[in-house]
Amino acid sequence: MSGLVLDTNAYSRLFRGDAEAAKALREATEIHVPLIVIGELLAGFAGGARPERNREALAEFMAAPRVSLMRPDERTAHRYASIVTALRDAGRPIPTNDVWIAALALQFGLPLLTFDAHFAVVPGLALVQA
Repeated sequence: MSGLVLDTNAYSRLFRGDAEAAKALREATEIHVPLIVIGELLAGFAGGARPERNREALAEFMAAPRVSLMRPDERTAHRYASIVTALRDAGRPIPTNDVWIAALALQFGLPLLTFDAHFAVVPGLALVQA
């Protein structure tokens, strides 16, 4: 496998010792983390018992040579709008942050590592089968 986009729940499962998430990430040559995922993780850490330790682990993960941060731009916004429209027309909306994550994966033509089944309704989005 070459590159993949990492969803919030895949990161969380990795750090809980999930073998499926670890295997998928080991096989990836590049791991792309959307800015939206960073925001979700930081929000989760803030409400947890070990916020500083979790932030340090995230910083260490992000500093790895195979890991890069994905930032949305105007092209991402156009993808976002297309996804929202398609899902609304199909009567299958998904959470807003997940639409942004899907838009980034589609923009860069990369599969998404996630354990959320609702991503399967996003037209054209490839999912990593962990």
